[in-house]
Formats: sequence, C-alpha cells, structure tokens
Amino acid sequence: MISEIISPIIFTLFLAVGAWFFAGKVKFIRRNILLGRDVDLSDNPAARWKQMLWVAMGQSKMAKRPIAAIFHLFVYLGFVLINIEVLEILVDGVTGHHRSFAGLGGIYNVAIGFFEILAFLVIVACVVFLARRYVVKVPRLNSSDLKGWPKKDATVILVVEIVLMVALLTMNASDQLLQQRALNGHEVSSLAHYLPKHHDCCGELMGSFPVSKYLVPLMDGFDDGLLIFAERAAWWFHFIGILLFLNYVPYSKHWHIIMSFPNVYYTPLKPKGAFDNMSSVTTEVNLMMDPSAVPPDGYEPPAGFGARDVQDLSWKNLMDAYSCTECGRCSSVCPANITGKLLSPRKVMMSTRDRLEEVGNGLDAGIKAGTIQRLENGNMPRLEDGKDLHNYISSEELWACTTCNACAEACPININPVDIIVQMRQYLVMEKSAAPGELNSMFTNLENNGAPWQFNQMDKANWAMDTDNG
Repeated sequence: MISEIISPIIFTLFLAVGAWFFAGKVKFIRRNILLGRDVDLSDNPAARWKQMLWVAMGQSKMAKRPIAAIFHLFVYLGFVLINIEVLEILVDGVTGHHRSFAGLGGIYNVAIGFFEILAFLVIVACVVFLARRYVVKVPRLNSSDLKGWPKKDATVILVVEIVLMVALLTMNASDQLLQQRALNGHEVSSLAHYLPKHHDCCGELMGSFPVSKYLVPLMDGFDDGLLIFAERAAWWFHFIGILLFLNYVPYSKHWHIIMSFPNVYYTPLKPKGAFDNMSSVTTEVNLMMDPSAVPPDGYEPPAGFGARDVQDLSWKNLMDAYSCTECGRCSSVCPANITGKLLSPRKVMMSTRDRLEEVGNGLDAGIKAGTIQRLENGNMPRLEDGKDLHNYISSEELWACTTCNACAEACPININPVDIIVQMRQYLVMEKSAAPGELNSMFTNLENNGAPWQFNQMDKANWAMDTDNG
C-alpha cells in the first residue's frame, strides 16, 4: 500500500525534473536562434504548410535513396507513434494505475500490437544503420568531418533507441505473463495489479503482444516475485531512459526530429539560386550617387557587410544549423567535396552550430558575471571574445563553393549551406578585401572597364565590326 502512494510521487518528481531541464535547453536554443538578424518568412502560409507536410512529415526527399528511406521511415514512425504508448505510461505513473487505456478494448489491443511491430522494426532499422556505419562503411558516414564526437553521437543514439525498444518489449513480455498468471488464479496479492479489470470478460489479456510473446519462454521459469520485479524494472527503465534521452536529444544531431518541421515550414519560397540584394548596399549607393537624396526614415549606416559571426546571419540560417542531422547527403553531392576540395557543406552547418553554442554560452556567462549587459530593447549584444565564425570555417572552404545549390537540393529538410557561405564571402570581400586574386582582377576590370575583361570601354563594340550586317 505504501509503495502505491510513493511510486506516483517519485514518478511525478522524475517527470517534473526531466521536463524542467528539457524546457531550459529548448529555451536556450530558441534564444540562440533569435540572435540572428530578423528576416520575414511569414508569406504564403498555405504553401508553407503544404511544403512542411510533404517534405518534413511526408519524408518526400528521403525517397531519393529508397533503402535508407525505408529504414528511416521505421524509426520515424516508431518515434511518433510509440509515444502514444509512452502517454499511457505517463498516465499510469502519475495515477498509480496499470494500463489505463485498456478500457478502449479492441482498439487498445490493435494499438499495442502495432506498437510492438514498430518497436521491432525500429530495432531492425537501428541495427542496419549501425551496420552501414561500421560494416559497410558508407563513405559519407565515415568522412573526416565526423571524427570524434559526431560519430560517437550517432552511435549513442542508435544504441539507446535499440535499448529502449528492447526494454519496451521486455516490459510487455513480463506483463502478459503476469496477466496470464493472475487470470489463472495465482494466489499472490501483488498479481491483482495485473488483472484485466477494464475488460467485461475477465478471460482476456490487456493488449496484444505479437512480438514480445516470443520473449515469454525466457521468463516462464521466473517465480511471481521475480517476474513482477522484471516487469517493474523494465517499466521504470523505459520511462527513465526516455527522460534521459529526451534531455540528450537537444545536445545531439537527433534534435532534427523536432527542428525539421519548423525548419521546412520557414524555408524561403524563392528559387534556390536567387540571390538577395543587400538593401544596406543599395541604399548607400543611391545616397552616394544622388547628393540630393534623403535617407529613409530611421536609416542608420550599416555597421558592416556580410557575415563575420553567427549574429550577422539570419535566424533562419541559425535554425538550419540546429536542424542539421549530419546525414552527409549534402557533402556527397557537392562537386567541390567530390573532387577533393576542403569544402564540406555538412561541416559548414556543424561549425555554425558549434560557434552559435559557444556564443550563447559566452553571452550567458557574461550576463551572469555582470560583464555583459542586455541592450535597451532587450536584445542581446554581440559577443566579442576574439573569435568569429571565420575561425571555424576557412576561406579555402568558402571559395571552393560553386554555389550550384546541389547541397540544398539534396538536404531532406531543406537546409541551405550556400546561403551561409555567400554571406561569409560578402564579409571577406566587402569588409576585408580578402577575395582570391582571380576575383580581385575581375573586380578591378569591372571598376575600370565596366566589364570583367581587360579592355577599354571604347572598344566594347569592336567585336561586331567585321560581322555581316546585311
């Protein structure tokens, strides 16, 4: 009786602490994303919803690699749908009941059976993904930009998912055996917890167990007390494992399971190859060319051009960085990467995220220490720690990009590394005059001759002098 009172209290405390830590990290990530400059991506909501449903929820771009797409679908559906069973665990834990949704009858049985099949498919998919990394050694999953923590992170995620699914099936296997014993009249008061009290017919099990039933023979020799311990241990392990995994996800590449939906929704609807004119440059040129021009209301001369650090990028660029799943599809189709150049679009996104995390932690530490003050409008100031994004992404990487947008086209959730690369190039050219020599020659020709080629403007039409005008 005491355990029936204490257990829900302990469960609720675990749940509250886990949710509190998770909410804190989500708040940190949201704040970091909003460090980016503002950009309006609220146009055409109907097209955006359609895009999100088709790309993020429908996994449409995954189909380009059908084998990986099928196994990813198993994990995706397993994550989404098995959480319905987790919802029942939450209700059971808080109320102290057992299988609270069993009153749904046949629907419940079908649902539990479906969840078990999904759990098994998730295990199969994770084993396949591990084999692709460590047996088949797919090149994009074993490239140099994944050395160290990124590779360990991917392994941890796959192993944890397998362990959680095994715990779920173990819980169900021991639970069904306890139900059978309770229905058969075993004289142990503890087994009353497993009686199918939600059913009109007391001869039925609560749930259908098409997969875990094959684990029952492994436990058939357990006495009632050991079997109850096994069921409760698996139940608690599954629940605590989910809480720990929930709080691990925001620190890992698996965070894309949350971020992919808003990231796809806010994908710019313009063609991928379209470049935005820098309004600050346009305004400055107009004011320079027309001395009588009046600056727009509230206009302030730009403090800089392009992206020196993450706070110069748009919030969508920063959302892209947090959404990256490090699958490497972008780098595997990048012509620069394929031909041995240093550029890896995946590494661009990973480096942007790493720098953004560093900036966020630095700002928080500075505010806590009193060395950094929030701006009057409540926004965060820039972090001046002697570093910037160019310390993470080299000029060689930036200038290797052909801006072909193959990476953006290949990304399953519409991340666009080219946009970040172009803004960083703009900083190098307009702020540092650090363009490659070939580009500097072209810039000089444009300035002096009005064309990329080195000849006088007066000779522009000479090529047509010998043509037949008749």
